Amino acid sequence: MDDKEKKDLRGANFIKTKLEGADFIEVDLEKANFIGSNLHGASFKGANLKEANLQATELQGVNFQEANLQGAKLQVATLYGADLQGANLKEANLQGASLQRTDLHEVNLQEANLQRTDLVEANLERANLQGAIFCEADLQEANLQGADLQGADLEKANLQGANLKETSLIRTGLEKANLQGADLQRADLEEANLQRADLQGANLQEANLQRTDLRKANLQRAYLGKANFEKAKLKGANLKKAEFEETNLEEAKLKEAILQGANFIKSKLISAKLQKANLKGTNFQGANLINAKLEGANLQRANLKEANFNGADLQRVNFRKANLQGAKFKEANLEGAQHLLVDQLSNVKTLYNAKLDEKLFIQLKEKHPALFEKSD
Repeated sequence: MDDKEKKDLRGANFIKTKLEGADFIEVDLEKANFIGSNLHGASFKGANLKEANLQATELQGVNFQEANLQGAKLQVATLYGADLQGANLKEANLQGASLQRTDLHEVNLQEANLQRTDLVEANLERANLQGAIFCEADLQEANLQGADLQGADLEKANLQGANLKETSLIRTGLEKANLQGADLQRADLEEANLQRADLQGANLQEANLQRTDLRKANLQRAYLGKANFEKAKLKGANLKKAEFEETNLEEAKLKEAILQGANFIKSKLISAKLQKANLKGTNFQGANLINAKLEGANLQRANLKEANFNGADLQRVNFRKANLQGAKFKEANLEGAQHLLVDQLSNVKTLYNAKLDEKLFIQLKEKHPALFEKSD
């Protein structure tokens, strides 16, 4: 067999063959069949394995650098410690495969099937994962920094403690995914689906969550400082003790959300919807809530110092022991507000054109008429 023949093994049959340490460097193995073979330590560097069948194969420590595995079948294959740097796995089927601690740095896995795949501590830094299927995959502690996951499906995936810094997750499906303690700093999650996802303690500082769906998601104690939640859907989400300092929540939908003890210092909540939200003990110091909707919300013991509620709808809000010092209520609607006292309102900056219950209005007008005067 001459060198040319050695390089051309298209369609070759290697079913259940022992090929440990074999040299397939730059060999053409398109549609070759390796089902059930032991290829431990073999080298396929630069090889063509397009549509090859590698189901249930032993591929520990195999070198696949720059190999073409487009459309290859790798279901239930064992790839612990394999080197796939620069490999093309576009449309490959890796369902149920074992890829623990595998190096997939800059690998092309576009539209690949990785359902229920084991990727614990795998390195997927800057990998192309657009449209890939990761449903129920295990990605605990995986490194996905800078990876492109646009349009990928990660429903019920386990991403606990994963590194997703600066990752592109635009329109990605993450419904019911586990992202506890994950690092999503500066990640782009615009229009992603995170319904019922678990993001407890996750770091989303400076992340983009515009129009993201986080309904019923769990974000307890999450770090959300300087993130962009403009027009995000957070109805019924659990944001207890979450950190929102200097965060943009303009037009965000937070109806019935649990926000007890959350920190919104200097955050932007213009036209945000917070109807019936639990805001007990929340810190809104210096926050901008112009034209926000808070009907029926609970602001008991909340810190509203120097917050701007101009034009906000605060009907039937519970203000028991809330701190209103220096807050602005110009043209705000406070009708039916509960546990709102004259002493509390005497410390606000303005009530110009505000709507108040008649009894409260008369008492304040008599004792603090300057509050109703037009101010800058």
